[in-house]
Amino acid sequence: MVPMVKRGPLPVDPIAEAKRQWIAHGWTDAAAGMSAVTSIIRAQQLMLARIDAALKPFGLSFARYEMLRLLAFTREGRMPMASAIARLQVHPTSVTNTVDRLVRDGLVDREPHPEDGRAAMLVLAASGREIVERATAALNTSVFENPGLGGDDTAELVRIIARLREASGDFTDPGR
Repeated sequence: MVPMVKRGPLPVDPIAEAKRQWIAHGWTDAAAGMSAVTSIIRAQQLMLARIDAALKPFGLSFARYEMLRLLAFTREGRMPMASAIARLQVHPTSVTNTVDRLVRDGLVDREPHPEDGRAAMLVLAASGREIVERATAALNTSVFENPGLGGDDTAELVRIIARLREASGDFTDPGR
């Protein structure tokens, strides 16, 4: 993997330039959508870079952090593997690979499910609980408390993206 070179801000917004090019090439009806999609993808890259930097001292990827945090949120630090797959909304193979690494590192234990012999229970180890609490404190301080927007803009962005996610079938709002 080639490391990304750290550089300063570009002198022009490449997404705005791409939108201008879309319009110039006659794709006016698609220009706003291309700009929105590309902006979201770029924002994700920027956020993931900040998250990766915060988690690096703990030897965690965001996927490993999410699994530890999910388990730490449960009353007993345990849940069936199938529940973790459903809640994390990623492919079962990705969850299995993440869990395998967490088990290898002694942060999670895998136990037989008490009622289903074919299923596994994931159990947060004491070392996993300790590291996820420290990693959460680091993420809160360096990323979540200041995501790069003011409070009102952050709330509005969350509302807009929630509408996009709901319209895409990601979830249903039981209040409607």
